[in-house]
Amino acid sequence: MYKLFIRPIFFLFDPEKIHHFTFSLVKFMSKIPLIPAIFRAVYTVNNKKLEKKVFGLTFKNPVGLAAGFDKNAVLYNELANFGFGFVEIGTVTPKGQVGNPKKRLFRLKDDKGIINRMGFNNEGLEAAIEQLKKNKGKIIIGGNIGKNTHTAPENYTEDYVACFKGLHPYVDYFVLNVSCPNVSSHAKLEDAEYLKELITEVQKINKKEKEPKPILLKIAPDLNNQQLDEIIQLVANTKIDGVIASNTSVNREGLKITNEKLQEIGNGGLSGQPIKDRSTKVIKYLADHSNKAFPIIGVGGIHSEKDALEKLNAGADLVQIYTGFIYEGPSLVKRINKAVLSQLS
Repeated sequence: MYKLFIRPIFFLFDPEKIHHFTFSLVKFMSKIPLIPAIFRAVYTVNNKKLEKKVFGLTFKNPVGLAAGFDKNAVLYNELANFGFGFVEIGTVTPKGQVGNPKKRLFRLKDDKGIINRMGFNNEGLEAAIEQLKKNKGKIIIGGNIGKNTHTAPENYTEDYVACFKGLHPYVDYFVLNVSCPNVSSHAKLEDAEYLKELITEVQKINKKEKEPKPILLKIAPDLNNQQLDEIIQLVANTKIDGVIASNTSVNREGLKITNEKLQEIGNGGLSGQPIKDRSTKVIKYLADHSNKAFPIIGVGGIHSEKDALEKLNAGADLVQIYTGFIYEGPSLVKRINKAVLSQLS
C-alpha cells in the first residue's frame, strides 16, 4: 500500500516539506484511540529470539532507526509503535541552528538514494532534553551528538561534552558523530589523534556518572583500509564501546542520475542503495581485521531484508535504516525482523 499509493503522492512534493508533514501526520494519528495499537499489531514482531544484548543493553530486536530522522526527539514514542528495536535521535548540537540554506534535501529516485546537506539543523540541546522528558520508556534511545557549525576548532570538544552531559540522564547510548560531510572543519573530526582526545575526554565524564552509558563512534563509508586500520587501533586504545558503519558518502560513482543533475544538486552526503555495498565492505573489514573485537551497528542502503542480512552476516550486531524507511515504508522493519527470525530457525 505504501509503495503503491502513499509514496507516489509524497514524492510529488519537496522532500523536506514532506518530512515535516509526515511527522505531523504520525503525531496526529497516534493521538486517535486504538491507532497506536493497530500500528503495533501491523508492524511489530514480538519474539524473544530477536532479542540482542549489545554493549550492555538488551535490544528487543536488531532493527533501529538511524539518526537524522527524528533530529529533535519529537517522534520517538510514536516511532516505537512501528516495530523498531531502538531509535537514534539527533544529531543534537549545544545550540539550536538552522543548518544550511534550502534546498538541501534531494531524492535520487532511479538510484533509490538521497543527497542531503542539512548541516546539523536542530533545535539544540535544551529542546531535545525537554522532549526526552516525555519518554514513555517503550524503546531504547540513542543520542547522536555533534558540534555547532560556527564553533572554533579549539572548542569542538566542549560542544560534544556539553551535549554528553546534558543528554546523559535521558538516552541509553551515545554516538559521537564525527563523520558527517556537511559540517565545517571535517578534516579535524577525522584526525585519529583528535578523536582519541575527544573520546578520552567524554569517557572521563562517563566514568564519573552513576550509570555510565555506552559510547559509539560513527564513521564514514569512504575510509580506505589504512584509515579503517586506524579506527580498529583507536577502538583498541580507547576501549570505546562500538562503531556505527556508516554515515553518508561524498562518493558519486556508479549513479544512474546524470552528471548535469548531480551538478545542479551540488555537494552533500549520499545515502541509500548507492552506498549499500560500500558500507557492508567497511563492516566486513572492521569485523574481520579486528577479530570481531567490538560491536558494530550496520547502516547504509538497507532497502530489503536481504540487505539487512548481508550486513548482519558481514559482522554487524544491529542494523539501522533511514533512506530505506522512506523508499520502502514502515513494513520494512517487520520484513527484516521476520527474515532474521527465519535465519535463526
